[in-house]
Amino acid sequence: MEGKKGFLGALFDFSFSEFITPKLIKFLFTLGVILAIIVVLFIMLRFGGFLMIRYSVMSLILLLFVFFIYVIMLRIWLEFIIVVFKIAENTTPRTEKE
Repeated sequence: MEGKKGFLGALFDFSFSEFITPKLIKFLFTLGVILAIIVVLFIMLRFGGFLMIRYSVMSLILLLFVFFIYVIMLRIWLEFIIVVFKIAENTTPRTEKE
C-alpha cells in the first residue's frame, strides 16, 4: 500500500485506497455540536415560553436534556463510523497477504 495521502489526494483517489471519512469526523462532530447549540438557542428564543418563570425553567431543563441526548447520539454514531473504518483498515492487510 502506498504512503498516506493528504485530504485532497485522498479525495481524488479514484482507486479508493484512502478513506476521507476518518479525516472529517472531528469536523463533523464540531459542526453537529454547533448546529445543536444554534437550534437550542433558536428554540429558547422563539418558542421558549419565557413569559412565566415556571415554564422558562421547565423549557430550559428540557432543552438541555434534548441537547445532551443529541450530542451523545451524534458521538455514538460517529464512533460507530470510525469503528467500521478501523475494521476495514485492519482487515485489508490480512486479505492482501493471503
